[in-house]
Amino acid sequence: MKRRPQMALIHMVSITLLRKPGLQCRFQSTQRPTVPLGSRILSDPSRVFEHNMWDHIQWTPEQEDLARQKAEENSSVKVSMEEQVKYDKDASSYWDEFYRAHQNKFFKDRRWLFLEFPELLPHRTHKYNEVVLESKNTSILCSHVSLQTQTKLVGISRTQAKKTFETLRNADSVERTIDGMELEHKTQDWKWTDRQKKQGYFPGIDSTFKIFEVGCGAGNSVFPILSKVRDPSTFLYCCDFSAYAVDLVMSHPLYNASQCYAFVHDLCDEASSTYPFPDGSIDVILLVFVLSSIHPVRMQMVINRLSKLLKPGGMILFRDYGRYDLSQLRLKKGRCLFGNFYVRGDGTRVYFFTKEEIAHIFISAGLKEVQNLMDRRLQVNRKKKIAMHRVWVQCKYQKPFTNDLN
Repeated sequence: MKRRPQMALIHMVSITLLRKPGLQCRFQSTQRPTVPLGSRILSDPSRVFEHNMWDHIQWTPEQEDLARQKAEENSSVKVSMEEQVKYDKDASSYWDEFYRAHQNKFFKDRRWLFLEFPELLPHRTHKYNEVVLESKNTSILCSHVSLQTQTKLVGISRTQAKKTFETLRNADSVERTIDGMELEHKTQDWKWTDRQKKQGYFPGIDSTFKIFEVGCGAGNSVFPILSKVRDPSTFLYCCDFSAYAVDLVMSHPLYNASQCYAFVHDLCDEASSTYPFPDGSIDVILLVFVLSSIHPVRMQMVINRLSKLLKPGGMILFRDYGRYDLSQLRLKKGRCLFGNFYVRGDGTRVYFFTKEEIAHIFISAGLKEVQNLMDRRLQVNRKKKIAMHRVWVQCKYQKPFTNDLN
């Protein structure tokens, strides 16, 4: 009953903005968006459906206030404490069920990774101390599309894909010397028992550039990385909360045990906080849409632990949901656990961050801020003529070198 007055108000505000005299119009559409966070700017709202995504959308105070009201409305009815305990206790089973239902068809491969995170490429000099500032361009118009009319989503097939056959390549035996002791490895299908037998050895030990993706899911970042980075000196570790998701990664035809090691790991279980590689050995940690699924009480502990895995100068690359993203505003009443922490219909949980919250968590873990951006975009379904406001937080935090600690 309240939607029509709100929609009318937003429409009036939008029309007023569009008619405001003196606004500069600038339209970029012919080239691929540049980084950071793209440069496809919507300055002529009549052309909104010419592209699937518009960058650097600035909200008016009115839009911000309407989004806040919608989030408060969604949060007015809380999930009972008994159910909250259940969702927390059975979190892994909900994610297992998610990947059983969707296999690797739900999320698209993240081809944008190397545009936004070139630090994933090996042999780059780590001169990332310049803080990247958000665009303050006053010529950018806010979108005329209402925040309250974004209820339709593109349909995604739920058909279960058949599990691909498992391919693990056996390599020729390789002789390695560690601490003066020669070790012969007849296979690269490493198992925990094998690593225990060979003291000091761990998969990827000979690699000079090590990447660790936390929360790999079905491999939507793993396989773009493996396809792009073919340097034999680079090794990729990946883990997930869901054993079923890790099985999907290891059964993928592109999975190569000589270049990648996938394993099941619970970030929140302090008793199992060991990793198949030593602390201080990782160059880059990729943390994309993972921290939001963790209970806020445990977030600081998780980042503290991950920071220990980094080499001095190593970096955590972070991207996750921002406050008042479309996915938050479209949640129904009764899904809020507390604050900005919700449970979806499938039992998986999600938190929506501000830049300040992220900065506090990472800096408290002893990391240095390199980038902290609020990425506001307009996602467009050109076929259905629907535009949706998306909000993400993108950050880069670096472990200081020893001489920087003072």
